Amino acid sequence: MRLPLAVLLSASVAFAADHPVPKVVPLSGTAKEVPILSGPPESAGMRSGRVLLAPGQSVGEHTTGDHEEVLVVLEGRGEMVLGGSQKLAVEADHAIYCPPRTTHNVTNTGTTPLRYVYVVAPTK
Repeated sequence: MRLPLAVLLSASVAFAADHPVPKVVPLSGTAKEVPILSGPPESAGMRSGRVLLAPGQSVGEHTTGDHEEVLVVLEGRGEMVLGGSQKLAVEADHAIYCPPRTTHNVTNTGTTPLRYVYVVAPTK
């Protein structure tokens, strides 16, 4: 049995809306945060974005709950404070990992913008 083209097209659109599909997101610009992925159904569970912090600016203390997070620093330098006391220096061309259930904050400690991409993923 052959289905009409309109039925086939509507089925493929519904499928794409319920499942992750490839996409490209420009990371340029001056917005503080640029979302890349926002979790299901856009991805299988991953959230990500690009952050731009001016010198002295921070993202604010937060936790990603049961999710783990990695930051890839594109430019600048800064510091990630984990658990309120452990300090890790970050700079361009470095990646930093934050385990699940860890309170953390990122601050630009340099004199130029700090630009990084974060990826947050469920642990199970």
